[in-house]
Amino acid sequence: MKPPYLGCIADDFTGATDLASNLVRSGMRVVQTIGIPSEPPSEEVDAIVIALKSRTIQATQAVEQSLAALQWLRTQQVQQVYFKYCSTFDSTPEGNIGPVTDALMDALGTEFTIACPAFPENGRSVYKGYLFAGDVLLQESGMRNHPLTPMTDSNLVRVLQAQTKRRVGLVDHSYVRRGSDAVSSRIAALRSEGVEVAIVDAIDNDDLLAMGPALAGLPLVTAGSGVAIGLPANFGVSASDLAARLPAARGRRAIVSGSCSVATNAQVADFRQRGGAAFSIDPMQIVAGVDVVSEALAWADKLLDDVGPVLVYATAEPEAVKTTQAKLGVEEAGQMVEHALSQIARGLVAKGVGQLVVAGGETSGACVQALGIDRMRIGPAIAPGVPWCHAQSRYALTEGIHVTLKSGNFGTTDFFTKAFEQLT
Repeated sequence: MKPPYLGCIADDFTGATDLASNLVRSGMRVVQTIGIPSEPPSEEVDAIVIALKSRTIQATQAVEQSLAALQWLRTQQVQQVYFKYCSTFDSTPEGNIGPVTDALMDALGTEFTIACPAFPENGRSVYKGYLFAGDVLLQESGMRNHPLTPMTDSNLVRVLQAQTKRRVGLVDHSYVRRGSDAVSSRIAALRSEGVEVAIVDAIDNDDLLAMGPALAGLPLVTAGSGVAIGLPANFGVSASDLAARLPAARGRRAIVSGSCSVATNAQVADFRQRGGAAFSIDPMQIVAGVDVVSEALAWADKLLDDVGPVLVYATAEPEAVKTTQAKLGVEEAGQMVEHALSQIARGLVAKGVGQLVVAGGETSGACVQALGIDRMRIGPAIAPGVPWCHAQSRYALTEGIHVTLKSGNFGTTDFFTKAFEQLT
């Protein structure tokens, strides 16, 4: 088998499927692994995406895990490495994006890379080095209240410069709009000035596609998932529906939601307003010793065959989240909820759920680990950056399960409804 073209390292599980989805839509055959795999893919693929859970851990641990992933990818002889982070460019206050970028550049012996979290289809654009969420600066969006990684500065050059030992510059939109040759020229000029990492502006897909050829020779690309749409053409790959084919869907249907983002709050509300069956998890009940896992599974078991998909959620408004964190601590509150939801997801699959939507990056990581999923085939997108996937789980009653891992900020308001309509 030929070696994969791209070897990708993602800092969380939903981000990994987000990236994989954009590669698939551009024609690449992609396998996503949960953690560093123990063996190579059993089939020929164009890209391997390794999903880590490194966005909110200590920077030293994030670096260690990322370097281990890089070492494995190099054994597969990948031609280019892609470090994927969130389109909101968030990590811990100390910054995991900068330290991981530094470590990967050192290991690859490269003196230059770019950084571009833009994903215009999901409302993330970069202009003059500033990151926008929809029509507002990132610091004015719901990300300012993120429970784990609040973002209060939209200037990406400034944010990244505080995290890296390398000099950070900017390829602004005046170059990007003129196409790949202008981007290449600007990169060459920045490198001559001693810049080693350049933020690149992008406000639409044309910008991302123009950027692609200029990145062809870089050993390392760091970005959100949007930049991925411009890379497959560098390897002679073109769009094809064949790359996204999955087995037929079977089994019961369920949603597990732990994200507290503005988008997911709206999706939970929409699902309930449509009459969807929903069960709310209260972290304070967990602290009080209530067996919320058993209660949720007993509730779901009575409904799964009689109604449409059921929803189990710990999604809450920012003020409610802050109140809980004040009582329990940020990390403890998050870990308790993640553990409960992951056990519920495993129980649902054991009860015959074969089509599962999981909302929230941390929740997705906990759930796929609880299900014993170690790799997934990437299928068609439900929304930009959110594909259906197919995976094996030893807890499943069906031959494999369909699962989608949704980043908290992604998807339209009716996402929980239309996700399953795509599989029918």
